[in-house]
Amino acid sequence: MKTSVAVTCVAVASLLGSAAVIAAEESGSSHAVAYVKDSAITVDIKAKLAAEHLTSLEDIHVDTDTDGVVWLSGTARSREAADKAESIARASSGVTRVHSDIKVRIHD
Repeated sequence: MKTSVAVTCVAVASLLGSAAVIAAEESGSSHAVAYVKDSAITVDIKAKLAAEHLTSLEDIHVDTDTDGVVWLSGTARSREAADKAESIARASSGVTRVHSDIKVRIHD
C-alpha cells in the first residue's frame, strides 16, 4: 500500500512539475523552473525513502537547493538506515551532491 502511495505521489509531482516548467518557460521565469526542479528532486527522494518501509527512515528530512544539492537531516535508528538514505539520495536523478546531517539515535 505504501509503495503505491509513494508511486502515486511521484507521478503527481512529475505531472505538476512538467506543467509548472512549461508555464515558467512561457513566462520566461527561470526561478520558477529551478524551484520546480528542486521540489521534484525532493519529492522523488521522499517517495523512495517511503517505499523502503523502514520506520527508521521516517524521521529524515530532505531539502534540495537550486543546484541540485540535497541536504538530509533528522534522525535514524541505525548507521545502516542513515547510509541507506544517503545512498537513495545520491542515486536520484538531478542530484549533484548530498550533504547529510542525519544523527543516529541511540536506544536505551
